[in-house]
Amino acid sequence: MLSQAKENDLRVTRRVLLLVSLLTLALACACSIQEKKGDSGDKKVDIKVPFAEIHVGSDSDARDTGLASYPGARSKSDSDGDKNRANVQIGGEDFGVKVVAATYLSDDSPQKVIDFYRKDLGRYGKVLECPKGIHENHDSKDGDHGELRCDDHGSTEEGKLDLAVGVPDRQRIVSVKPNGKGSEFSLVYVQIKGKTKETL
Repeated sequence: MLSQAKENDLRVTRRVLLLVSLLTLALACACSIQEKKGDSGDKKVDIKVPFAEIHVGSDSDARDTGLASYPGARSKSDSDGDKNRANVQIGGEDFGVKVVAATYLSDDSPQKVIDFYRKDLGRYGKVLECPKGIHENHDSKDGDHGELRCDDHGSTEEGKLDLAVGVPDRQRIVSVKPNGKGSEFSLVYVQIKGKTKETL
């Protein structure tokens, strides 16, 4: 009998393989592929196939994660030239995955950023505070959504803290760490549509 950790790893692996397979199939039989470049340099690629639509781009900001913009924060991509933003959506009638992520810099201390997002995340439920990262437990007895938990075995990065709220199929994470005299923080929103029939 497989251990709980191995079963969770197998579920994650199966989910990733399914997404890769769907993306490969979509590219092979795409009805249309459209690439756009925005004024700010953001790139978007939209692929339409008979059974799904796929959107991949760097056109994301705090609002796309359902979280507030931190006052005075600036996009890390504007500061270092790297694209530290992502907006990936794969969807069909009965399934879908949406992942939105953006990284920002602030002159404020990590604790000030943590306090701000602890309150903002609280709108969505109980907020976890995890210095070693987040662990997804898909076998919760509290329903078929599972639950998020703090990872007790992850590595600890000095001064870093992950705040999280939600369930594995719909979660928001804010990861905050020191950056010089200020802070660097990432906002992440993940939603998986399937058996819950939620809209993306």
